[in-house]
Amino acid sequence: MTNILLLEDLPQIRAWLSSLVLQVFPDAQIAEAARVHDALGFVSAIKFDLALVDLGLPDGSGVDVVAALREHQPETQSVVVTIHDDDEHLFPALQAGAFGYILKEQPRELIIEQLQRISQGEPPLSPSIARRVMAYFAAKSKPQPASAAGIPHVSLTDRETEVLLRVAKGYTLPEIGQQLTLSRHTIADYVKQIYRKLNVSSRAEAALEAQRMGLFGR
Repeated sequence: MTNILLLEDLPQIRAWLSSLVLQVFPDAQIAEAARVHDALGFVSAIKFDLALVDLGLPDGSGVDVVAALREHQPETQSVVVTIHDDDEHLFPALQAGAFGYILKEQPRELIIEQLQRISQGEPPLSPSIARRVMAYFAAKSKPQPASAAGIPHVSLTDRETEVLLRVAKGYTLPEIGQQLTLSRHTIADYVKQIYRKLNVSSRAEAALEAQRMGLFGR
């Protein structure tokens, strides 16, 4: 493994991922990008063996970079590294050509182990992602039940549910981040994703949805 593209907009996370990469691939030459535009520029100029790609970037989605790599450098192994473990992010990334999907929240040792699998030709998938993929294909052959009582079902991940409950209880983003040992930026990403899934735009509306979902009894 020689040339590696690292697409991540947050400098501290980019530095952290770079250190993990060098631990697994000590001879790696890493091209770092913080924006989709910059990453696409690298793709047109450098041949990569591996790309670690975040999804939510300031100027677009990392899925576009995964797709560009598949088109122009099909031998490059693209691995998504993100906080998003929902179907709306997972399956478009896999369809665009992602070889693996790793969640940032995992312990450092587990991410290193997953990166090491790349040299063995194994797709690096976080355990919850592997289960989600298996469940998706298992469900494809089963009829889907109608939503109970005519209320559309909204699927939140366990982490999103934890964040929603704390938002509904009135905690600030820094307070939620402290409680869950996550950065304020990461919590803000979760809140944006939750609001989109629930089709709400305020804390009050989110609290009502949390109540409807029965979260206050937890």
